[in-house]
Amino acid sequence: MADATGFLKHERALPPRRPVDVRILDWKDVYLSRESGEDEVFPVDAVRQQAARCMDCGIPFCHHGCPLGNLIPEWNDLARRDDWGDAIERLHATNNFPEFTGKLCPAPCEGSCVLNLQESPVTIKQIEWEIIDQAFMQGTVSPQPPQERTGKKVAVIGSGPAGLAAAQQLTRAGHDVTVYERADRVGGLLRYGIPEFKMEKRLLDRRLDQMRAEGTRFVTGVEVGGSGEDDLSADQLRAEYDAVVLAGGATVGRDLPAPGRELGGIHLAMEYLPFGNRQALGELDEPPITAEGKHVVIIGGGDTGADCLGTAHRQGAASVTQLEIMPAPPDRRDAGSNPWPTYPLIMRVSSAHEEGGERLYAVNTERFLGDGQGNVRALLLNEVERVDGRFEKVEGTERELKAELVLLAMGFTGAQREGLVEALGAEVDGRGNVVRDADFMSTVPGVFVAGDMGRGQSLIVWAIAEGRSAAGAADSWLTGDSMLPRPVTPTAVPLR
Repeated sequence: MADATGFLKHERALPPRRPVDVRILDWKDVYLSRESGEDEVFPVDAVRQQAARCMDCGIPFCHHGCPLGNLIPEWNDLARRDDWGDAIERLHATNNFPEFTGKLCPAPCEGSCVLNLQESPVTIKQIEWEIIDQAFMQGTVSPQPPQERTGKKVAVIGSGPAGLAAAQQLTRAGHDVTVYERADRVGGLLRYGIPEFKMEKRLLDRRLDQMRAEGTRFVTGVEVGGSGEDDLSADQLRAEYDAVVLAGGATVGRDLPAPGRELGGIHLAMEYLPFGNRQALGELDEPPITAEGKHVVIIGGGDTGADCLGTAHRQGAASVTQLEIMPAPPDRRDAGSNPWPTYPLIMRVSSAHEEGGERLYAVNTERFLGDGQGNVRALLLNEVERVDGRFEKVEGTERELKAELVLLAMGFTGAQREGLVEALGAEVDGRGNVVRDADFMSTVPGVFVAGDMGRGQSLIVWAIAEGRSAAGAADSWLTGDSMLPRPVTPTAVPLR
């Protein structure tokens, strides 16, 4: 056990974020960093104290919340004892990329922590980040090339977290793995969907360097299943590779077909965010879609909406309003409808919300209003209430909300069907996801499916878990046996 009374001696504490008036002037991580010489703001000893709060429960309910099956009590104790070498070994045993989850995961493990019965869980996510940060500083993260090669070739389509996890596992199993990415750089949503202020891309690049050193090959700018001169057809893919892992994500954004949708200045979130990231990375001076000087409205109250919010702040928006059709969540967990250890459905304030903007709940966009020149100038809103499970308009609540840039961040409706999925002949279900069996195989033999492409829009921790599981299934199919772990199955239900 770590420290039997640690949770009594130490209060929950997290590192501070950089001041709002400073951080909105750049694209750097919102948290103070050691690279800036600010490590004493939240020193290692403070993290060790937080790790000492772990009670090493007889039944560790944090496992209930973690799709990866992270060995949380074990590495909490190792962190408490300043044993960072063994801690990263335990962490890497279940998670290929703890630096990604340490920055981006919403930490369902903390929602399931026994101390969350008192709304003061162990800072599991921060301890995870500290372990991998210490590992890179101490040089204990190194390439792990396979000792033997199988001679089998595997293609992974998509270089987001699911694809990268599958590729690293399959490479380490001895297969020759090629990852195809249609964008100009590797990383998928990690590269161009997640803003720099949430996760700096240097973290992604150093992990990609490790994967290249292990033998994983990356090919960018190629549309697999496309018909372009530089693209790779489905027939070429099947002829060249012994197995394929589809990890292209749920890329079809949910649209809002309200009257006036055709007006200029209305965009899906994933049309806007990549330009913001390219701006942050110095690849664009003037993005074609920008919030600079504009009154911005974001429709959708989730993480993607918050990413748009933080990006708009840094671009100098005149105002930002975020809309959500659902009523405002409670500040505290409802023990009746949302009991521990399920994921707490409560009001959350991200770093972007700290920076400004207004949040409106229980509202619906009735129509987009134009300025007479083909561009949006306002939204016509009305309040809604839920009656028998349906949203109904509250009469007399119509009003206009000024909007010169509207960003639709209402989630995603599944995988892209056109192109590779259709060319392979893979079946798609009614929710727009590529169908797979209990071994992650699609309806096409030898073609496996991992991450959002098969389960629908979900969390990064589920993407990595599914990438690891799909790799284990593909390895077993190729060789007849596999030592690779399979933390989840396609029938597992996410904690949302």
